[in-house]
Order: sequence, then C-alpha cells, then structure tokens
Amino acid sequence: MLRRTFGLLCVLIGCTTALAQLPWNAPDSEKTTALSLKGNVDRGEVAFVICQGCHRVGALGRLDGSYPSLAGQHATVLVKQLVDVRSGRRNNPKMLPFADHQALSVQDIADIAVYLQLLPVPPDHGRGDGKYLTQGQQLYERDCAACHAHNGMGDASRFFPRISGQHYRYLVRESQMIRSGERRNGNPDMISAISHYSDQEIAAVADYVTRLPVRENAD
Repeated sequence: MLRRTFGLLCVLIGCTTALAQLPWNAPDSEKTTALSLKGNVDRGEVAFVICQGCHRVGALGRLDGSYPSLAGQHATVLVKQLVDVRSGRRNNPKMLPFADHQALSVQDIADIAVYLQLLPVPPDHGRGDGKYLTQGQQLYERDCAACHAHNGMGDASRFFPRISGQHYRYLVRESQMIRSGERRNGNPDMISAISHYSDQEIAAVADYVTRLPVRENAD
C-alpha cells in the first residue's frame, strides 16, 4: 500500500513538474477550442453563478485581494487562465473545483469569458496608501508597460491581462507568487522583469496601477 501511494505521488509530482516546464502559452486543445467557439453572453451569465460566491455579483472581486475583479477582462485571458487552472499549469487549489471538467464544459468557458469581458469596470476598487506612486510609475513604465500598455489595458491578442481596475492587494499577492514561481504559469518575461523587485517595489507598482483610469479612452 505504501509503495503504491508513493508511486502515485511520484506520478503526480512528475506531471506537475512537466506542466511547469511547458512554455508559458503552450498549445492546448481545450484553449484552442474555447477560443474558436462563439461565446453566448446570456449563457455565460447563467454559468457564472457558480463563481459569484467568490468573485461576487458583477465579478467585482474583493477589496482584500482574496479574489480578483474579473469585470472587463479580455476573453482570451479569461479562457487561458481557466484552462491553465484546470490543467494544473496555474496553481489555484481554491478555484480548481469550480473550473474542472465536471463543473464547466469548454463551451461554458467560452460563454463565461465573453460575459465577463462585457461587464463594466467600476472605478471603485482597492488601492494602496499612495506613498510610493512616483517610484511605482517609474518601475511600471520601465518594466511593465511594454506588455500591459501604458494605461494598464493589456493586450488581448497576446494574452496579456488588463490590470487597470484591479484590486491592490490582489496585484501585490499575485506579483509575489509570480516572482517566486508559486503561481506556476507566470509569463517568463514578467518573472524576469520583477525577479529582483523587493516587496516594497511590488507594492509601489501595484498601487500605481490602481490609479490608472478604468476606461480605455480616459486621459
């Protein structure tokens, strides 16, 4: 029995290691299928009900950073992250039961993604203390804007998430997890860019990001 259990553990660890070594945006049949499907907003609203206990009605997330705001996020990003969680590429034990194959079909993923993308992003979200905004802006413009854009809107075609309108504490936590490798599916370019950041520098950038406008055409 012990030998069998140990063998199973080795298989699981080996699979996790293999997934962690895959390219950041490696081809995935479920991701490809979900991106090719036409999402339905009404179905997405219904399917999202199982997510509202954590992400709240309207996908507003929580100010304490325990759950992100998903409103207005790019559908491509949402599809990738959902597929990454259920495949094990992204480490998120809390979300896994709600994203696995018994909970969501590939069509559900496409529907939820388009529904969330069209939700309005509220201007009221968690922010930091504002002490290091100049430093945060300098670091952001140097290391982050090339991917997430100067206004924090990201790039849907390259699977770079929108971060404007996101909660401060969530940005801090996820940046730290990406820096340490704990999240597992961090973009290698981002890992490289923030690998030398202190916790204070991560906090400064996150706080600056929370001050970016939530509307794309805003100054």
